[in-house]
Amino acid sequence: MPVRLGPRPPRRVVSLVPSLTEAVAVTAPGLLVGATDWCSHPADLAVTRIGGTKNPDVPRVLALEPDLVLANDEENRRPDLEALRAAGVPVWVTDIRTLDDAFRSLDRLLTTACRLPRPAWLDEAEAAWARIAPGGTLREPGGPRTIVPVWRRPWMVLGRDTFAGDLLHRLGLRLVHADHPQRYPAIPLPELLACRPELVVLPDEPYRFTAEDGPEAFPGTPVALVSGRHLTWYGPSLVTAPAVLRQALDRHPPAGDGKDAP
Repeated sequence: MPVRLGPRPPRRVVSLVPSLTEAVAVTAPGLLVGATDWCSHPADLAVTRIGGTKNPDVPRVLALEPDLVLANDEENRRPDLEALRAAGVPVWVTDIRTLDDAFRSLDRLLTTACRLPRPAWLDEAEAAWARIAPGGTLREPGGPRTIVPVWRRPWMVLGRDTFAGDLLHRLGLRLVHADHPQRYPAIPLPELLACRPELVVLPDEPYRFTAEDGPEAFPGTPVALVSGRHLTWYGPSLVTAPAVLRQALDRHPPAGDGKDAP
């Protein structure tokens, strides 16, 4: 949806997306006046909290008198965004399914919507990922058959057309459910086990998988616990994401890999 921006650069921005909060806060400290309760980076972010990504307090957002609100098609609910638009607030909505989408979207958001100079960290992130060929250099061509749960009770996994799935593909993993009709299909655990995955990747968000909560469901299969921020956020974390994710994955060679962890 086209966004009608004001005649001057935004001076009061509210972000409803943790990734975008970090991107703006690192690029232009002081521009943000509001963010969600889940916006944890930068660690010293001191702005008004306006609720969650799925349940923002719209009156509180409006009370901040923003001249721009940042949102995401996947993370935020359409009725909340429509309520903000109805109140006359421009809402910039991102729709990101791949790494290339992320780079294009971040550039447009920062340089066009916020009218900021292109930040150095965005160039550094593109350079970091450019050193990894699409399809992966982490493991052998084709990569291990991998499932990536993002929730349990019920179990949900990465399916088709997801940003996180694209990152893992670039790192050489072959997602079992990459061609599933749904982006985040709910699949019972017995069916996941029947897929005979060679590797299970468990991020710590949106569900907080830990060493004590998750790996026990996949006995006999290597399980890699990874940083959800580096796997699912699109912002400054993309600079270090290739190295952080690679290190976590290399600690757990897939079944049948025949290699020892470094």
